[in-house]
Amino acid sequence: MTGNPLLLSLILWPMAGGVLSFIVGRYSKRLRDAAVGTAVLAELALAVYCCGLPGANLPLEGVCGLGLSLTLDGFRLTYAVIIAFMWAATTLFSPEYLEHHHNRNRYYLFVLLTEGAIMGVFLSADLYTTFVFFEMMSLFSYIMVVQDETAAALRAAQTYLAIAIIGGLVTLSGLLLLNHQLGTLVIAELPGAAKAVKGRSVLYLPGLLVFAGFAAKAAIFPAHVWLPTAHTVAPAPSSALLSGLLTKSGLFGILALSAGPFLHDARWGLMLLVLALITMALGAVLAVFSVNIKRTLACSSMSQLGFILTGVAMQCFLGINNDLAVRGTILYMAGHSLIKLVLFLSAGVVHMNTHKLDLNDIRGFGRGKPLFLFAFLMGGLGLMGMPLWNGYLGKTLIHEAIVEHIHHIGHAGVGALGFLMEPASETLFFQFAEWTFLLSGALTTAYVIKLFVVLFVESPLPGLHEKKCYISPLNAAVLLVSGALLPLLGCLPYHLGDPIAFLCAPFMNGLAGGPLSGTAGHHAVSYFSLESLKGAAISIGVGAAVYFLLVRRMLMFTDRWPERLNIEELLFRPIITRVLPSAGKFFAKGVDWTADTVFHVLPFLGALTARVIDLICAGPVTLMLSRAARIRFILPPEAPDFGLYQKEDTAPALRTLLPSTLAYSLAAFALGLLFLLTWLVHF
Repeated sequence: MTGNPLLLSLILWPMAGGVLSFIVGRYSKRLRDAAVGTAVLAELALAVYCCGLPGANLPLEGVCGLGLSLTLDGFRLTYAVIIAFMWAATTLFSPEYLEHHHNRNRYYLFVLLTEGAIMGVFLSADLYTTFVFFEMMSLFSYIMVVQDETAAALRAAQTYLAIAIIGGLVTLSGLLLLNHQLGTLVIAELPGAAKAVKGRSVLYLPGLLVFAGFAAKAAIFPAHVWLPTAHTVAPAPSSALLSGLLTKSGLFGILALSAGPFLHDARWGLMLLVLALITMALGAVLAVFSVNIKRTLACSSMSQLGFILTGVAMQCFLGINNDLAVRGTILYMAGHSLIKLVLFLSAGVVHMNTHKLDLNDIRGFGRGKPLFLFAFLMGGLGLMGMPLWNGYLGKTLIHEAIVEHIHHIGHAGVGALGFLMEPASETLFFQFAEWTFLLSGALTTAYVIKLFVVLFVESPLPGLHEKKCYISPLNAAVLLVSGALLPLLGCLPYHLGDPIAFLCAPFMNGLAGGPLSGTAGHHAVSYFSLESLKGAAISIGVGAAVYFLLVRRMLMFTDRWPERLNIEELLFRPIITRVLPSAGKFFAKGVDWTADTVFHVLPFLGALTARVIDLICAGPVTLMLSRAARIRFILPPEAPDFGLYQKEDTAPALRTLLPSTLAYSLAAFALGLLFLLTWLVHF
């Protein structure tokens, strides 16, 4: 094995820690918690140490049949550190949260197995390696959803697992087709291989199949149905990981496609943008209607993933000038991961103390709790895109990318969608996309204000203040550190945000670092200019108005979303529980009929073939001998009647003339074959 083994250590170390903690936990819960904490902190230290190993790689030949391959570049390194940090934070937070839960040994085992698997996803150098670890991650994380084993948890986990399995099968089919068309699945080689393909249309079917599997994990419409229910029933630390990281593993696959075989492909970008607009708008609307704190945050995650996908789509439209979209995508992804860590752990604090999630039952919980106020406020302001918080950076860059493309259409008189619409129509389409982007951001502000008012402004219910020590010092430290990162990143965009974006950009073929980017440099962005602040001001101002005029009056404590508009019940469950079984039954019957038919037909065809061969080879000799005996050659009476001959019982006459011996049969066959060859040569 050549290469740097530390890359494999990032995957195997947490998995080994999970197995060790499971064994230790059977004898001592305290030692188990210590083992789990040590494993995640050591993993974080190892990830930070790997910052000095850019460009490291590790081929694992023969593993999983085709071999696996790991590599480390700026983007992968950034997410390795984020994964290790978030896993350390949520794992250290878990002992207090899970104090009264069952099956904690099992939980820690699969949480750490999932960490190793998702590390494998983000360190993968080719899409086959991505797929192997992606499927491992999906199966391991099932336990994180079903942990409480309530009826709701079992149902949500069933949906999660079904979508994961179906998505995996679809992805594998697409990867096989893509490998056939391109001859490689190495992510760095995909742009060049696709450029060499004549007739790029052959790539769309495999691309769509691969995209479908990754989009399901990324909760992109319409495969988003698992996310609101899974996040709601999973333990809060698991929800933080599901929202902040597992969905990003799906985005990793989408990015590999969009910056690989579909680099600068406007048709691909159009599909992404349409799905992105639906996802971010629908997620925001569902979050506004929700009256469950974790469900609100889950629907919010769906909406934010739509924002990120918008950035990916704009990379396709802007071509070699994709700098703003690339940087916005990177910073939005990383920022959203950290924001959801803070918000879901804050929701965990609420649930630990109240054992409730409904807004009617937790109103006023945050009053008189300054530490909790700080943590929630940092996450909420970051999610809203408030200037000086990290969420503002990514949102501003993606918005500027949309505006830049609109200006380009106006100045050049031609757009990326010339194959579909005129420049004027394309301008209107992207203006619609911009306003959908801003209004979805406004709804984000509305539901963040709603949660803040419920927790910190509403009068508390009796008993909510009785427990004075509502959080342990360790968990308080986790919240403080996680919350403090958000304004730190937002206040230092030129010292922290831009360097991170430039480090990660080559993975997406952005800036000058991408092998096929073709761009000469990057745009200088004034994050706090009046023009940049205008978009944030529109979203926040409109969002505040939506809250006071609509949410406060009608949607504060009552979920008015029509139950009949549940896509899971209308579409996915009927397909999974009725359509797929019926299709499988029909297919099985077809296979059974085919096998039965073949079983009866093959012997008949074999007998017919043997008789024909016999006639061809031994027939001439038999005919000559039969004529000499003045008898007519026919088939024996026991042979089947194919309508070729008239049956007469002349077998006794033949038997008296032709001896029934092996020597005779061989001689007759040889003479007949010689006769046939002579005839073929002659004619």
